[in-house]
Amino acid sequence: MRKDSSFLVLTFLFTYLNLFSQQHDSGTLRGLVTDSTTSEVLAYGNVFIKEIGVGASTDARGYFLIPSIPANKNLTLVVSYVGYKTKTIPIAIAKNKVTQYNIKLMPSSVELQTIEKIGERVVEKNETDISLQRIIVRDLEALPQGVETDVFRSLQYLPGVQSTGDVSARFYVRGGASNQNLILIEGITLYSPFHSLGLFSVIDPDMINNVEFYKGGFTAEYGGRLSSVVKTMTKDGNKNNYAAKASASFLTGKLLLEGPIPHGSFILTGRKSYSNQIIKKFLNEQNTPIDFYDFSFKTNYSNYDFMEGAKFTFNGFFSGDNIANSNPTIEDFKWSNSLLGFKWFQVGDSPLFYELSLSLSKFDGEVVPKLSDAKQSLNSVEDITAFFDLTYMFDNKDEIGVGFHIKNIRTDLYIENALGIQTNLGTSAANISLYAKYKLLQFDFIGIDLGTRINLATLSSNKGTADLEPRISLVLRPFEVITLKGAFGIYQQELITVTDENEVINLYEPWVVSPEYITPSKATHYILGFDLDIINGFTFSVEGYYKKINNLVLVNNNKASKSDDDFLTGEGESYGTELTAKINTSIFNFTAAYTHAYAYKVVDEKRYYPRYDIRNTLNLILEFNLGDGWSTSAVWVYNSGLPFTQIVGYYDKYYLDNIFAPWYQYDPRRPFTMIGVQNLARLPDYHRLDLSLTKKLNLGFVKAEIDASIINVYDRKNIFYFTRETGKRVNMLPFMPTVTFKVEI
Repeated sequence: MRKDSSFLVLTFLFTYLNLFSQQHDSGTLRGLVTDSTTSEVLAYGNVFIKEIGVGASTDARGYFLIPSIPANKNLTLVVSYVGYKTKTIPIAIAKNKVTQYNIKLMPSSVELQTIEKIGERVVEKNETDISLQRIIVRDLEALPQGVETDVFRSLQYLPGVQSTGDVSARFYVRGGASNQNLILIEGITLYSPFHSLGLFSVIDPDMINNVEFYKGGFTAEYGGRLSSVVKTMTKDGNKNNYAAKASASFLTGKLLLEGPIPHGSFILTGRKSYSNQIIKKFLNEQNTPIDFYDFSFKTNYSNYDFMEGAKFTFNGFFSGDNIANSNPTIEDFKWSNSLLGFKWFQVGDSPLFYELSLSLSKFDGEVVPKLSDAKQSLNSVEDITAFFDLTYMFDNKDEIGVGFHIKNIRTDLYIENALGIQTNLGTSAANISLYAKYKLLQFDFIGIDLGTRINLATLSSNKGTADLEPRISLVLRPFEVITLKGAFGIYQQELITVTDENEVINLYEPWVVSPEYITPSKATHYILGFDLDIINGFTFSVEGYYKKINNLVLVNNNKASKSDDDFLTGEGESYGTELTAKINTSIFNFTAAYTHAYAYKVVDEKRYYPRYDIRNTLNLILEFNLGDGWSTSAVWVYNSGLPFTQIVGYYDKYYLDNIFAPWYQYDPRRPFTMIGVQNLARLPDYHRLDLSLTKKLNLGFVKAEIDASIINVYDRKNIFYFTRETGKRVNMLPFMPTVTFKVEI
């Protein structure tokens, strides 16, 4: 209670001070920045008032807000966004009111850069954005494509993000498991974010407007996961004209339709696999009957005559995967996602934003054994969520945010044991949480985001001690060229997956609520870092982190009887240092990212490395604009070896499963693999070079784009794993050229 009281008193004090710090001869500027040709919002652009030297950046919705501007004066607003013509407009601010300006930027005829300078917010140096990466779809398209553009594979180039190989888009953030990442589409939780054995993300980049990726230390509005948040905002659709886009790669065909509706717009996207030939490159030339699709839609409505300042959106996302083997002795797999959401976003007469959101997220997965030795398994998750979030900005730039979240979740997991008996590990429960935070932004040399999340009701009946989740982010600017950053937070997770850590490829991860006999997992984040901005166009940043996880829920692989628990708890620990250097010019961009990290798990007092523990990672990314629609990029990746469990030998083991067979027809001896200490050994180092070349064409009313990529240019033989049965070495992707063709009308 003392923590709750301290937070409320602190919030009251800040609010009290703000009420007496307002400048009554000033007003507030609010605006929306959009593309003049499509009316899509332009996230993370810069706006600047020339005469007074203050500015802001547009948020993920394209909005900006600048308080305390001198009223009734002739001022000049400069709005800039890379790839668009800078716009200068005269403005006048009304006294003690919010003045709204909606700005449309025209795309440049000559694109100066192939990638947007995401995160380079020169006008907001005190923003508390530690461990946050902002990405737009042009960032993804500029990188070499592993068959085609993929948002999760692109995240793997960021420092602090690990992968276990070319075959999977599954990612691990700062020593956390993949089920500790919260994946959101328009605020709706996506439970199975991967296609085809985890090779690709289900999120089609064509539907993305922008992505915010929190690698840790995320603020109080996010809950339910221990490691990271991937927040995806989708496009609204072209409000001016009807348009269509089609593309094809070696794997899928895609179609996008968009256009205006009365007082709004719509967008439809669809993607379908049509060939498995390229999949063989990922699976050591093995043919797997992979079949998948994804489909999304979004409509939005904004009518000032109906409700001034309101925007209503309705969106849906659906995906499905089916692995149907023609061989009756091999099991089949099916899984699907279904998401529906409604939002009401309101901009008030005062500097106030609030949003009401209702959503449904459903996941279904199934293992069909047929005549194989596999056991039938059914998993379903139904998540019904309601959010209400409110943000108010004071005249001195400080902000207060509060939110009320209700989440009702039902999970079912039917597992069949060796005797053919089914067990349901599912349950139904609700989480009711309240968050409040205060952002101190009125001083240029310091910024603070102080908040807490309170779980009023939890999914697990065993609430444990983590009902309160305090969090703080701090930024300090002692000098113009250096920014110091830090963050602390406590995070709780009650949804877990039934996953075998030793599996090389995971098809999908069944979800369940933590059982009553287990206290929910809790993680504590500590982050420190600094940014250097000495030369225009060059930035250098360092972040160090330490993460401790208590009550880490794991599958009990030693369960011997029905009375044994299905899950047990352990501990997790990870720490590391991340260094990033960027050079941005009008001709090329260069990024170097290095990570030195450690990750451990402790189960039954035994300490070991998880499979995704990588000591050293180096990513070098170079992008060139060659002019006349040509662009090229190169990515070189280096990882030190992954941990693995060694095979120490074999022996003939007797299996008495057919004792009545004649001796001359049946040999009860079969090879049995003896393995060593879990993940004690290390695979050889990994490195790979990828190249891409893109050409954009304007053919009258048709726009076309051809992208050619080469994966693993010098054909490095990177080891993937050793087969347990034979000890045979299996490598990752070989030299592989790919081509993607896009047409837009």
